Amino acid sequence: MPTTRPIEKILVANRGEIALRVMRTAKEMGIKTVAVYSDADRDARFARFADEAVHIGPSPSSQSYLVVDKILQAAARTGADAIHPGYGFLSENAAFAQAAEAAGIRFIGPKPHAIETMGSKLAAKETVKPFDVPLVPGTDHPIESVEAAREVAEKIGFPLLIKASAGGGGKGMRIVRAMDELENSFERAVSEAVNAFGDGAVFIERFVTSPRHIEIQILADEHGNVVHLFERECSIQRRHQKVVEEAPSAVLTPELRHAMGQSAIEVAKSCQYVGAGTVEFLLDDQNRYYFLEMNTRLQVEHPVTECITNVDLVREQIRIAEGHPLSFSQEDLSIRGHAIEIRVYAENAREGFLPDTGTLHRYQPPTGPGVRVDDGVEQGQEIPIHYDPMLAKLVVFAQDRESAIDRCIQAIDAYEIAGVSTTLDFGRFAIDHPAFRSGKFDTHFVEEHFKPEFLNRSADLTAEELAELAVALVQRTKRSAAPSAQYSDQHPARGLWRKRAKL
Repeated sequence: MPTTRPIEKILVANRGEIALRVMRTAKEMGIKTVAVYSDADRDARFARFADEAVHIGPSPSSQSYLVVDKILQAAARTGADAIHPGYGFLSENAAFAQAAEAAGIRFIGPKPHAIETMGSKLAAKETVKPFDVPLVPGTDHPIESVEAAREVAEKIGFPLLIKASAGGGGKGMRIVRAMDELENSFERAVSEAVNAFGDGAVFIERFVTSPRHIEIQILADEHGNVVHLFERECSIQRRHQKVVEEAPSAVLTPELRHAMGQSAIEVAKSCQYVGAGTVEFLLDDQNRYYFLEMNTRLQVEHPVTECITNVDLVREQIRIAEGHPLSFSQEDLSIRGHAIEIRVYAENAREGFLPDTGTLHRYQPPTGPGVRVDDGVEQGQEIPIHYDPMLAKLVVFAQDRESAIDRCIQAIDAYEIAGVSTTLDFGRFAIDHPAFRSGKFDTHFVEEHFKPEFLNRSADLTAEELAELAVALVQRTKRSAAPSAQYSDQHPARGLWRKRAKL
């Protein structure tokens, strides 16, 4: 029987909003926190918020946040007895989890063998097979050649999907609709997989038409208890990466929700999972679902689950790492209300969602009932080029889906950002679109419904707004002359996120 071992100090091996989010819960639990930061994050909010902060190197993540030895040295130097990896960076690195445990530091996440197993899509499929989890028809082994790919294609038919086994985020992935496309697509998928993951293994699955991306949040403790915390709908994506998420899904029936939840629990049991994890499924237009993969970490979109279940997932992660059993059973959980999350990226949706950089001359997130903003930026901050371009997550909660959509639109309109382009305008377009409001959409939403010119009507600045930006430019110049002065901009400009406001 596992014994409880209180955690006294957590090092958060991450940056930005997720570092702040983890630290806030840790502090509420009376646990001290340690931040690690690169040159680019020397003055960042998360580094200032922590009880202690340790510099770990130059701005590129390959020289700082991805260097295991530097993270472990910082933990040893500060006496941290646990590490929370957040998401991204080293969060799904089995070697990092193993190294932490070998150093006597608890890794707030699953065991290394679970990370390794679920980190390979092929290994994951093989692991869940005996547990009666629905799988997309396709291969369960790497395809070594174009000739072998043709044989598989003849068996399962078109369209099909070539996927990198070690992949994610759409890299090493190609849709093939006819035999004459196969060779070129196969070679490109292998090349991408090698460049992105150092592993050229690819496999083939039947391409599910009109798919919805549904994921199930699970929690599992060391005592053998596993629960699911219902689903999140993540079908609004660009470049196979999510931009809008909601919970619950608009299309799941209670019966389907129960079935998918049970399948997610079986996936967790298949690898003796411990901690918080997410099991991802594809749902076709006939309401048939298929296991896609498991993410062995906290997800970016976890706040929508927290809103509808009233469960602090980070608190549960920490309690599990301390050896406690789950503080609730499946029967204790229920869905209340509806939540929507908009990822606020520093990207220009009018130009193919290209990342943007610059200075946040104006930054004022919305507030009010049912509005939560998880962010790690502040007014006057330079947005670095070295990391993921997500600035914040706008999360709203209301009693029903329609009210949540309306509240989210109001919150977007109240969000003030000037200095970089953001995806807020796209988020507003997406959730106010008839397809989204009706719940009749899939992962092809962007390619089927969105055109950059739909946002151009808000690209021209009015004379009043130009004056507001001129004031901001003068204030920026003053700050440059006196860098130690604290910047305060109380001008009541509203809705500047909708303008191409780059000073």
